[in-house]
Amino acid sequence: MKDWKGNKNSIFKCLGASNHTEKEREKNDFYATSPMALKKLMDESNGYQLPSVVYEPACGTGCLSEVLAKSGRKVYSYDIVDRGYGDGVRDFLNTKCLPDDCKCILTNPPYSMAMEFVLHSLKLLPENGICAMFLKTTFLEGKRRFDKLFSVNPPRYIFQFVQRVLCAKNGDFDGMVRGGGVSGLLRLVYMGERL
Repeated sequence: MKDWKGNKNSIFKCLGASNHTEKEREKNDFYATSPMALKKLMDESNGYQLPSVVYEPACGTGCLSEVLAKSGRKVYSYDIVDRGYGDGVRDFLNTKCLPDDCKCILTNPPYSMAMEFVLHSLKLLPENGICAMFLKTTFLEGKRRFDKLFSVNPPRYIFQFVQRVLCAKNGDFDGMVRGGGVSGLLRLVYMGERL
């Protein structure tokens, strides 16, 4: 006799797994990242320093780009859709090269294309260039990612967040808070270097 009245979908919702929700995913997988995620990464106490020039290929409404710019960094900001922020519209996966002064790509990629974003970043970056991606912890799992990415170019650093970092569907942080729900969760930063 079971004492649990829910189903598997209920279990995944309790765990915060967005891939098991009844709600529709945002078009182009746009879930804006709380600026707190980048502020935690840039905290001097973690012993890691981001470069002075950064390319943000999925800038959305500028949540990460603005933190970088306010810290004195030069930021190239693009997105596949014009959301009213950035240097223009550009499909990152069709980008052929980075600006000459840029050796760092940092973003919260659309999760449905996260591995493609990492692989393309590593292809574009010069030797010792830095690929910093805000991702779910589950990104570390999976045979396909191991075969195509981690076995060839393992992460140099993984910064695991102690607390979940919120991501807001369509960049609507206020609506997310008002609704009492969590649209997305970040749990780690994958830091790879092009070898």
